[in-house]
Amino acid sequence: MMYLRAPAASGGRSAPARRNALTPARLLARACYKRPLSTTTRFCAALKFTDKHEWVRVDSGVATVGISNFAQEALGDVVYCGLPEVGAKLSQSDEFGALESVKAASELYSPLTGEVTDVNDALADNPGLVNKSCYKDGWLMKMTVSIPEELDGLMDEAAYERYIKSMED
Repeated sequence: MMYLRAPAASGGRSAPARRNALTPARLLARACYKRPLSTTTRFCAALKFTDKHEWVRVDSGVATVGISNFAQEALGDVVYCGLPEVGAKLSQSDEFGALESVKAASELYSPLTGEVTDVNDALADNPGLVNKSCYKDGWLMKMTVSIPEELDGLMDEAAYERYIKSMED
């Protein structure tokens, strides 16, 4: 986790670093909440997470799927992405592909039931996008959402962070 220090106040003391912590939530918020030119507020769809470290963001009935920052850090430098074919029908928890890194290989599991509508072709030539931009350019696939209620069983960001901490204990 990256911490930034506030500028030193008079007297040479600096504010506690933790107050300015750039948590994944704050980094994502900076990327998602843009100051609009109009008076309407624009929000990006909230991320949901699985216990297998995939994330999903649903927009207009289409889910974008990727792996979490925790997962990409654990894997190390990703060198290969095996992704499903467009049109593949997946049930929740079905294996849909694999990532290989210099350290390990990891299977990928579908967070939802639906049909694959798109895969990130950029990963064929540049699998490292998963490491560089796991929540934006390093997405893995897009799929329809056949059973919207399945989203209720996934973790929000706060629950996912608690889940990760529980694994470290």
